[in-house]
Amino acid sequence: MPLRFTDCSFAYRAGIPVFDGLTLEFPSGCTVLLGPNGAGKSTLLSLGASARDPTTGRVQLGRLTSTDRRHRKEFRRKVGWLPQQVKPVPSLTVREQAAYAGWLKGLSRSEAWDRSARALDRVRLTELAKRRSHELSGGQMRRLGIAQSLVHDAQVVLLDEPTSGLDPVQRGVFRELIAELADSVSFVVSTHQTEDLAEVYETVIVFDRGQAVFEGSVRGFFAMAPEGVPVERRAESAYRGLVRGEV
Repeated sequence: MPLRFTDCSFAYRAGIPVFDGLTLEFPSGCTVLLGPNGAGKSTLLSLGASARDPTTGRVQLGRLTSTDRRHRKEFRRKVGWLPQQVKPVPSLTVREQAAYAGWLKGLSRSEAWDRSARALDRVRLTELAKRRSHELSGGQMRRLGIAQSLVHDAQVVLLDEPTSGLDPVQRGVFRELIAELADSVSFVVSTHQTEDLAEVYETVIVFDRGQAVFEGSVRGFFAMAPEGVPVERRAESAYRGLVRGEV
């Protein structure tokens, strides 16, 4: 089920608008949201998760609108959001934190506890279920963040720079995990890194200065690179040709 932004505008206080009449759709499947730092990616995902409301316009998942009070609770259960920093909850174990996330989304305590075991199994954290969450590594903490979304059966999970600061091994584990879960959950992954696109994602959206400057398939994105560019550098070359640099 696609997540749609229609004619959305947003600004922090009285500042320059981050978006102005933005219309964009994240289709089902795995989408990578590429863009330089400051392009508006994190703000866009926060609107998509209803952590912030657009000044004008609509954010919708199917029939659900994020700003409609009648829909808000169900919208938030169906859209999971992992900001850049996934933080442990003091004194809770890994399983308790996963269950707590489900309870916050409206599940009963018993239902959240039961679902937490399955969610941890899906992200390969069952063996660490009794460990205190603050003892997890950075990569393990990101996986717990995904489990927190799976507890309440999110249909779309928004991940903001999820591989930032991870070593190559941790990044590989994350990539494999997303590929395994993609049959049942749609992912939108925000990043400025172009590696591994062909192995994980189906759709590429390049975002720069509050606008989508490219929307299409991974193959179509690679085709934006000039002729003669080596295969291993096509993603980087295509990306650099579309954005105007860091802001």
